Amino acid sequence: MIIALAQINLHVGNISENMTKIVLCIKKAQQYKADLVVFPELSICGYPPLDMLDYRDFTSKCTDAVENIARICTDIAVIIGSPSLNPNKQGKSLYNSAYFLFAGKIQSIHHKTLLPDYDVFDEYRYFEPNNHFTIAEHNGKRIAITICEDLWFDQKFDNSFYNNRLYSASPMEKLINQNPDFIVNIAASPFSWSKVQQKKEIFINTAKKHGIPVFMVNQVGANTDLIFEGGSLVINHKGELFDRISWFEEDFQIYELQEVLHSPAHGKKQVPTESIQMIYRALVMGIKDFFAKSGFQKALLGLSGGIDSSVVAVLAAEALGHENVYSVYMPSRFSSELSREAACKLAGTLNISFQETGIDNIMDSFQESLKPVFEDIPEDTTEENIQARIRGTLLMAISNKLGLIMLNTSNKSEAAVGYTTLYGDMNGALSVLGDLYKTQIYDLARYINLHKEIIPEDVISRPPSAELKKDQKDTDSLPDYDVLDKILFQYIDQHKDISSIAEEGFDKNLVEKIVHMVNSTEYKRYQSPPPLRISSKAFGRGRRMPLVAKF
Repeated sequence: MIIALAQINLHVGNISENMTKIVLCIKKAQQYKADLVVFPELSICGYPPLDMLDYRDFTSKCTDAVENIARICTDIAVIIGSPSLNPNKQGKSLYNSAYFLFAGKIQSIHHKTLLPDYDVFDEYRYFEPNNHFTIAEHNGKRIAITICEDLWFDQKFDNSFYNNRLYSASPMEKLINQNPDFIVNIAASPFSWSKVQQKKEIFINTAKKHGIPVFMVNQVGANTDLIFEGGSLVINHKGELFDRISWFEEDFQIYELQEVLHSPAHGKKQVPTESIQMIYRALVMGIKDFFAKSGFQKALLGLSGGIDSSVVAVLAAEALGHENVYSVYMPSRFSSELSREAACKLAGTLNISFQETGIDNIMDSFQESLKPVFEDIPEDTTEENIQARIRGTLLMAISNKLGLIMLNTSNKSEAAVGYTTLYGDMNGALSVLGDLYKTQIYDLARYINLHKEIIPEDVISRPPSAELKKDQKDTDSLPDYDVLDKILFQYIDQHKDISSIAEEGFDKNLVEKIVHMVNSTEYKRYQSPPPLRISSKAFGRGRRMPLVAKF
């Protein structure tokens, strides 16, 4: 049997465009004389469709699309993901399903059993869990079809993450009793830099446990904040990696089942998986797809001469082309000449548009207007925040006038402790670095400069500063980022409490202070632009905390 894996970039809600890609892949598979072609989870509508699923005309269009695709599957079988209607009156009205198409019609429908309802996932809001397990048959082979989650269960991941907590066995345990010849897993598994190796091990151990090959097809591309890395794979019956499909790009590969069973595993297309390289590619794809799928073309950012905006400028130029990136340097009396030189030099290196407009006169006007109110009150962070808001207003005006989409340049460390200004440096349509701690941004800058200097070295080597008052440094208000980020990672990403973090060797008073800063600035993050998610716990819809609560 010849099996084709179609790793495609899907656009949520764009059923027509998704269908066009799907049909082209089917025709390509037919040219290769493939017996079966496999597409990702919910490939008809894209993942995640969220509340679009509540509209009957949307789900009807999905059903019509599947039926239209089935009509062209006369000499080839197709496994494709789409929502399907639940014919029963009890439970949710939809299933998350894999359709098996052949001979011009729908042969069978296989539903997702374990519906994730943790972090960014909320599938139980929309779908009814499966409780009926069947095998698909084609050309004398029996196929176990699973949807994303089953192999996670097999690895004894904490299934409290799933709504189906009463299941004593995974869907694969149910299907293996029906003697399948191989497993097809269709997935929409978002990228997390710390989970790439674990995902591979899950599939390896499942194949080894059941003694049959696994063909996994993952979605690729970005949909708003979620980034899907692709990385689809084939594991032989011994649990050896036979092949890994490309990361962060569409791909189409053909496999002969007998070759997978009898040839040595070679992992012929393994791309390096260093986390910083993958983060770079993920962010570039995140920007590119956000603009392309939203119908935008040109980006705007404030280029301060600091490391955050410098990294965003590089990523934007890579994603959109240098001709589509517009940068503005907005100095004040506190801005250093080094910052201006760095911003100008980087813009020249990237060949992006660069404008300079000072803010001192606007700041003077603000202070004069506020003098009756602020009289006899010493200066504090209020004056610093006014500068940030002036810059934010100027950028939004330029965005509005020139039809540019503003990119936010704040990072996860700053967002965590509230070292950001509402309606100032928090402005923007998309937070490019919002899921990267400051230390990761330095790593990313060094990666960008790996082969030649793109970001001026002074930007990377000098102490970070917001330059909102004389001789200011971030460490005036915050601990060193090496310390801060380790505490933040344990509290935010690993959900550790204060005592547990302190036991790792950190001063308990410092930990308490940082945790208080995180908890007391939730209201700011609630108004932040969506961050491109590259970890397993990003701010935004994956971390939902009450705005008014006593921690």
